[in-house]
Amino acid sequence: MSSLSWGYEAHNGPDQWHKLYPIAQGNFQSPIDIKTQEVKTDESLKSLSVNYNPTSIKSIVNIGHSFQVVSEDKEDISAVKGGPLKASYRLNQFHFHWGPCNESGSEHTVDGKSYSAELHLVHWNSEKYSSFAEATKNLDGCAVLTVFLKVGDAHPGLQKVVDALSQIRTKGKQAAFTSFDPSSLLPASKDYWTYIGSLTHPPLLECVTWIIFREPISVSPDQINQFRSLLSSGEGEKECPILSNHRPPQPLKGREVRASF
Repeated sequence: MSSLSWGYEAHNGPDQWHKLYPIAQGNFQSPIDIKTQEVKTDESLKSLSVNYNPTSIKSIVNIGHSFQVVSEDKEDISAVKGGPLKASYRLNQFHFHWGPCNESGSEHTVDGKSYSAELHLVHWNSEKYSSFAEATKNLDGCAVLTVFLKVGDAHPGLQKVVDALSQIRTKGKQAAFTSFDPSSLLPASKDYWTYIGSLTHPPLLECVTWIIFREPISVSPDQINQFRSLLSSGEGEKECPILSNHRPPQPLKGREVRASF
């Protein structure tokens, strides 16, 4: 298994990642199962301040194991602060994780329960570090806002993203994607859990303050199915759909999960 070939199949999936990335067995790995009976309510957790500017969103790209909606990395026009964060964190991109069926596709679970999919809005500490790459090398480098997706009614905010997927069906394809407000994908309630962890795919760097919203958003079966229509193969290659791209929960190893509620 070369560093170029990690994926989500049996031969190169999460169970194999430690061979290339020993940190996969580290003490701060993500995702986790949130055991609500063991979570501590922390009165000191402030409310989050989420400010997204639709003008910061520039493109959508198929990266082979998922797709990313990319934010312009020039200034803090789209950023999050407050909550457990001690600085302002700039939006870098957002992406989703899903599974082969609508019953289980989320990475984090709650009391062992999976959701249909999971949204990660990835931010980096632009007050302390000069680039996203530098931030990922530090425990306080990144913050990921996390939203669970459950199957139900179609989500109007998500539909614009889904409609763009046909332009980036194959690996490496990129298309303009502008004037989108990522806050349209957030739930009404801003109650959240938080803990310190890692990126959930290689290089699995332990640099993330996770902020996981308790309330899921509703999406339609068709909207999730559109995720699975994307290909991990390049143009002209044998078609290989991205049916699943989630890592199972990792051991907590003594970490504390706190709740804002």
